[in-house]
Amino acid sequence: MLELYQFEMSQYSEKVRLMLDYKGLAYRKIEVTPGIGQIDVYRLSGQRQVPVLKDGSTVIADSTAIAFYLDRQYPDRPLIPTEPYPRGLCLMMEEWADESIGVKSRKALFGGLSQDQNFRTAVLPTSTPDIVKTIISSIPSDILKVLGFGVGASPDEVKAAQDALRQDLEALSLILLDKPYLVGDRPTLADFAVAGLSILIKFPSGPYLDIPDNLKGKGIPGLAD
Repeated sequence: MLELYQFEMSQYSEKVRLMLDYKGLAYRKIEVTPGIGQIDVYRLSGQRQVPVLKDGSTVIADSTAIAFYLDRQYPDRPLIPTEPYPRGLCLMMEEWADESIGVKSRKALFGGLSQDQNFRTAVLPTSTPDIVKTIISSIPSDILKVLGFGVGASPDEVKAAQDALRQDLEALSLILLDKPYLVGDRPTLADFAVAGLSILIKFPSGPYLDIPDNLKGKGIPGLAD
């Protein structure tokens, strides 16, 4: 069985889960605890980021690389069109989603995390040790805001990201106004990228993800509502 090394609240892990589900492939989720668990991921793949897919002796890191691998190895229900125009459009929109929604929503989420101590621990995997949760929740909000300046998430940058996200979401709504999918008449990598990367904007309300009940249906203030 396929094994997906993931973080439940990772946008890119969600993107891969959607792709695997669409193809009807059985897989086992292996939750990676930030920090400690990333050592195992590094030993497996040579890098520390999730998602990582393991298929027998084959290990694939990066959500886009995983999509290409799945289409090669499991060609039924392709993720990426083969015709030049839709293929190019699909790949361009996926790249846009990664760089636009992906980056901006993380900045916007950082703004929410810096303001709410309970929110910080709620987004951690359930397997996270209590001592780690305690340390993270005890960091003063002012300290996180200062740290945000060093990672491109100062208050001004957070607000700019939120404003830009509103524009991006409006553009997507207009594209999908009269059709169900972004490219063609079936789901593609572009759709799974946008859907997966939007997970931090508003968390799913159903039982699909293993997240605390107090997070379901919530998300970034001003965007999720």
